[in-house]
Amino acid sequence: MMTKKEHYQINIKLAVPVMVGQLGHVMVGVADSIMVGQLGTLPLAAVALGNSIFAIFMVFGLGVTFGITPLVANADGMGKKHLPGRLLHDSWFVNLGVSLLLFLVLLSIIPLLPLLGQDREVLPLAIPYYIILSSSLIPLMLFMTFKQYAEGLSDTRTAMFVSVGCNLLNVLLNYLLIFGKFGFPELGMNGAGWATVIARWIMFLVMWWYIVKAAKKIRTPFSVLNFRFSKVLVKKLLSIGLPSGLQYIFEVSAFSLAAIFAGMLGAKALAAHQIAINLASISYMAATGLGAAAAVRVGNQLGRRDPVNLVMASKSIFSMTVIWMSFAGILLFFFRYTFTGFYTDDLEVQSLAAAMLIVAVFFQLSDGLQAVALGALRGFTDVRIPTIITFVAYWILTLPCAYLISQYTPVGAMGIWYSLAGGLTISAGFLLFRFRKLLRKFILQMEQKQAG
Repeated sequence: MMTKKEHYQINIKLAVPVMVGQLGHVMVGVADSIMVGQLGTLPLAAVALGNSIFAIFMVFGLGVTFGITPLVANADGMGKKHLPGRLLHDSWFVNLGVSLLLFLVLLSIIPLLPLLGQDREVLPLAIPYYIILSSSLIPLMLFMTFKQYAEGLSDTRTAMFVSVGCNLLNVLLNYLLIFGKFGFPELGMNGAGWATVIARWIMFLVMWWYIVKAAKKIRTPFSVLNFRFSKVLVKKLLSIGLPSGLQYIFEVSAFSLAAIFAGMLGAKALAAHQIAINLASISYMAATGLGAAAAVRVGNQLGRRDPVNLVMASKSIFSMTVIWMSFAGILLFFFRYTFTGFYTDDLEVQSLAAAMLIVAVFFQLSDGLQAVALGALRGFTDVRIPTIITFVAYWILTLPCAYLISQYTPVGAMGIWYSLAGGLTISAGFLLFRFRKLLRKFILQMEQKQAG
């Protein structure tokens, strides 16, 4: 049996690289917003609108890619050396097909965007940026295919280095293409979209080269021209990936639709919402790194049929989540005006965004715990019930409340954030209860097996 210290060390080894990589993605969004914010409130609101709609489909796609991680982790724990490579091959074709389908859906809904009730000056700016950004979903999902495979084998460092490097490139390209520096074309806010597209294609190609060619982490031959796949494995991948994608849709779409509700109140409300979401997402994306570690740890211990270390691994990962989110909440509270000042000189927008961050402080723990609980439940390959929980918490409870309070009461845009806080808390409570129930069931099964 491992000691508590060893569990924390393994958690840190797995989680920190993912957290750094996730934070890198968020910081690109922060850099986008800060740089575009220098162009004015309308471009910032337009980027917020484009990102909000794109995020709904993006997180579904990312959720689909998560199907491979617990299966690879479980196969690795059971010593099945050739199965991970077969899972990677089949996952490649699943994720390529889903990414192309989602891209077409993103383009097909453009005629519906005028129905969202946004500021009439924002929409013409948002559509070109949205189209450019949508094309980046294809390389992003292909990158995630190899990233999630590597994480299933407990290799989280490689994706971190690739992500950080390409995110730094993204920020540099932002500077060159938004403002037209050093002979590059001055594309304004659309330059941020092209920077993201270029960086994500490079990110995918580097990760593919490392996994397939450099590190040779695949024991079975891998070729994009091999169209033979296992229906059984594809079914397993989709049985985890599709519900995982829906889980993220229900949560992130709540935040995206919240941005649309804010836009109905005007460009300033939408800009403030974008700033607050940008800052709050930093701690959340780090928590998803802990969730990824939880999926790997749970999947490994299940494969080894080791209930004692499963309990210790779970306790340690949730403890780390509480510590991190508490720290993040303290930073948001004391530096809320400093942070919002980086985005805009508009004092009205700054003040509203700072007030939203106060609410974000209170839902930090709920946000982190529900993200890690989802990861831990994926380790159990339990996705159906968590999907129902997230649907009820965000779509049945959060969104109606956010719309009604923001549009029909004097509370305005702040009502959106009060509703989000309530939804996150409800989701966290039920997901933790579900994980605890499955953990007890597994322990009882192992005890009965030993007694028999």
